[in-house]
Amino acid sequence: MKTNNIEDIYPVTPVQNGMLFHCLYDSEMPLYFFQHIHTVRGKLKVELFEKAWQIVIDRHPILRTGFYWEDVDTPLQIVYAQVKVPVSLYDWSEMDSVEQQKQFESFLVSDRQKSFDFSQPCLMRHTLIRTDDESYKHIWSFNHIIMDGWGGSLVLQEFTETYGKLCVDEHITLAPTRPFRDYIDWLEEQDISKAESFWRQALKGIKAPTPLTYIEKIERIDQTSTQEVKYSEEIIQLSLTSTQALNSFATQHRLTLATIINGIWAILLSRYSCCSNVLYGCTVTGRPADLQGVESMVGMFINTLPIHVNVNKEQLLLSWLQRFQLQLVEVRNYEYTPLIEAHQWSEVPRNLTLFDSIVVLENFPVSEFLKAWKGELEFQHSEIYYRNNYPLNLVIYPNEELLIAFSYDSRKFETDTITGILQDIELFFQQMITNPNVKIKDLTFSTPRQQLITSTLEKETLGVELLQI
Repeated sequence: MKTNNIEDIYPVTPVQNGMLFHCLYDSEMPLYFFQHIHTVRGKLKVELFEKAWQIVIDRHPILRTGFYWEDVDTPLQIVYAQVKVPVSLYDWSEMDSVEQQKQFESFLVSDRQKSFDFSQPCLMRHTLIRTDDESYKHIWSFNHIIMDGWGGSLVLQEFTETYGKLCVDEHITLAPTRPFRDYIDWLEEQDISKAESFWRQALKGIKAPTPLTYIEKIERIDQTSTQEVKYSEEIIQLSLTSTQALNSFATQHRLTLATIINGIWAILLSRYSCCSNVLYGCTVTGRPADLQGVESMVGMFINTLPIHVNVNKEQLLLSWLQRFQLQLVEVRNYEYTPLIEAHQWSEVPRNLTLFDSIVVLENFPVSEFLKAWKGELEFQHSEIYYRNNYPLNLVIYPNEELLIAFSYDSRKFETDTITGILQDIELFFQQMITNPNVKIKDLTFSTPRQQLITSTLEKETLGVELLQI
């Protein structure tokens, strides 16, 4: 470690600590890896591209941060005064489009397999691939440990603004921002005993993760198997009309989109597991409202927390959702809680996972500002690749046409099953909007497989009841 280039040193957050542990000791495929993929059209000035990114990195300490974990009780974040942005350039303009696509898909896979050296910043990298005279592919890869999706959108916005001003030789002025260290200081002021009291009560009675048995493959994998983890993704997109109807429903009944998505997943999970009390994970922003300027801070704030909810099938859907929303609001008061601590305060044994499915609402405005940006270049936000360590991830992208995706461990789940669940979610939306006062038990499944699950569960429940007579 070259001490003459060190600007600051402070502890990692509990969330960063967990990420660092998994990344260092579960190395079969890099975890918590973000890959933003853009198509850039126009006459790109590569020198100014690199300069703009360097200005952004110089501006945010977290982007110049490495980590130190040997011979210390808690890992440390080391902020370096100067760090050069890594940019790789390739020219594929001589290849035909078929070969370009083949090479591009191969590159994305190899980039995802390339881990970062956590002791050496910068923990992000850029690749520019020239596909013709006025078209590039831009791949921006970074580890989640340095920033969340909201921070990533702020950084990308600053880059486009800076690049545009450099192109016209305009003076660069960016709005003031606070360093991530201020959040570390805020964390140290929180009363963890209050969080402990809340989570012990919130998770009371749950002694095991909610089983996904009825939607897993019949031939389940051996937990000790060395079979390679392979994640797949299935997506559906609501029409503009359906999305507008959903948003109108939420506004009319004073519900958030997050409440509706979480509620639907809790109901589905209850049906798939035959459990009225279910437990799953939910990502939260982690940005405390009482930390001034937090919305403009770049760093790793996002957290995943357990949601324990009772799904009473006799209740009206709308009234149940409204009560559920109050529960989610209360969770926000403790969203800084480390997941490992919440697990310790629960009745679920430490040798079991707390949950196997999570809900993620990707509510950051990348596409919006890229569309609105006026400059010599056109940025098209193609896709985001992200990998964590949960087998089933429901991800919502609230665009003009709502995008619903499942990222899942294909060793555990069949594609047809995941497709069926997506169809169920879409059907639930329709039933909810058409009849807000429908009872939860009257919500119907959309596919024969899900009907079979329901039938099987009803028979098993009846069998248990007969045995108890």
